[in-house]
Amino acid sequence: MLLKSQNLSLGALQEKDVDILAGWYENTDFLRYYDFHPAVPKTREQLKKIYETGGTDTFVPFAIRLIETGEMIGLLEIDGISQSNRFAWISIGFGNLSHRGKGFGYEALSMAVNFAFNELNLDRLQLNVIDYNKAAIKLYEKIGFVKEGVYREAVLRDGKRHNLLLYGLLRREWNADA
Repeated sequence: MLLKSQNLSLGALQEKDVDILAGWYENTDFLRYYDFHPAVPKTREQLKKIYETGGTDTFVPFAIRLIETGEMIGLLEIDGISQSNRFAWISIGFGNLSHRGKGFGYEALSMAVNFAFNELNLDRLQLNVIDYNKAAIKLYEKIGFVKEGVYREAVLRDGKRHNLLLYGLLRREWNADA
């Protein structure tokens, strides 16, 4: 199955997931690692509007679920899809600390990259990551993403400036068996 691995599946967001997402969006630590925008909570209604469509031609959200329990443990998005240029942005986040550091990021992101290149027919994926997010940087580089640039001091957190890094991965560089 394309969106299923040993431990995880990637699937559509469901109504019940909105409550879980709302909890994550109340967690400043999650927000400060998931996005470079200010850590602003979102209500259940705001999140429901964002995800109720189930995606569009330019946006594909996935719930990351444990196969064993069906529990949603993370969120993965392929966004800003440009079919004419065959590229998109990709992001991943785990809302519960207990699910981090177990290889789930690698498992989920590998499935998503394979999906993006082989089902969406993209040639390039890119992402941004704040320089202090060392675990994410390690994951992205393990997958094969290459650091392509630095937006110097682009992010302000607690009065301190941080670099925002740009990473990219080309289809021809992707090794699905890695």
